[in-house]
Order: sequence, then C-alpha cells, then structure tokens
Amino acid sequence: MDDIQTRLKRDGRAPERREGTKEAGWMVLDYGDVVVHAFTEQQRAYYELERLWADAPTVPFEEGAGQGPQRVRAAAGEAGAD
Repeated sequence: MDDIQTRLKRDGRAPERREGTKEAGWMVLDYGDVVVHAFTEQQRAYYELERLWADAPTVPFEEGAGQGPQRVRAAAGEAGAD
C-alpha cells in the first residue's frame, strides 16, 4: 500500500480516505474513481470480496500500461476516456 500511495502521489493524487492498518490485516485506499483493497490471506477469506463483487464487470489491469484515471476508464470502456 505504501508503494501505491508513493506512485500515485508522484502523479499528484492523494487518497480521499484511508482505512485499516497493516496490523489489522487489511487496508483500503479510496481515490474516488479507484478503490484499492489489500488483505492478508486470512482477512481476504473472511471478507470474500470476490463473492460480494461477483456481478461487477472485470477491468483488466496491466502493469505500466499508462497512468491516471483516463486509462482506467478506457480499460473499462467508459465514454469520454482517452
């Protein structure tokens, strides 16, 4: 999570909200248009986010494939994206 925040901070982005701790075994960074969840294996099994989000569309992610929210929206197929 530290690496994610560092990289996005270089792009001028800061999370709108940050919850959880490493000690708790989970953290959430909310950037408004993107939410990042990080869990230990035990917490991931407990929360079962894949089950909760099973009906949501899958957005492919490629390391280094552009930066910024425009690239995310483009991958999701939203209108008006680069």
